[in-house]
Amino acid sequence: MIALIGLGGNLGDVRGRLRDAIDALERVPGVHVTARSRIYRTPPWGHLDQPDFINAAIAVSTSLDAHALLDALLAVERSLGRVRDGARWGPRTIDLDLLAFGDAVIHDDRLDVPHPRIPERAFVLLPLADIAPDVVLPGMGRVADLRAAIDHGACQVLE
Repeated sequence: MIALIGLGGNLGDVRGRLRDAIDALERVPGVHVTARSRIYRTPPWGHLDQPDFINAAIAVSTSLDAHALLDALLAVERSLGRVRDGARWGPRTIDLDLLAFGDAVIHDDRLDVPHPRIPERAFVLLPLADIAPDVVLPGMGRVADLRAAIDHGACQVLE
């Protein structure tokens, strides 16, 4: 199964933490990173009075089911110092989001796949379009078309 994962953060050495997160995911049995996006600087979303975010996306091939992959993402976040304190859209050291899991549609108390706010978020669509422009997200459309339809003028490619 191919899964798409968004990575981001805005506190501390985010670029280093993104690299560490990708390396940690490569060590998870049943997970293999197959593509990496460029790295972007993006304005905050939700709470605007915080530092800009650094964002990227990866594609992984996995033999894990979606919930097991989510558990692996959360474990990597914790290993890199992320404390989920309930503050939504606030500053964070690292954030790993399961954006899509093949063509699965999952909505339960732990997981929404594809991530329901992908079409609203340039910080997700820019890196996602780097690695999966032709992927069609169920109920949303093709990644490249979603990217073309959103304002991303304040975002900047860093590497």
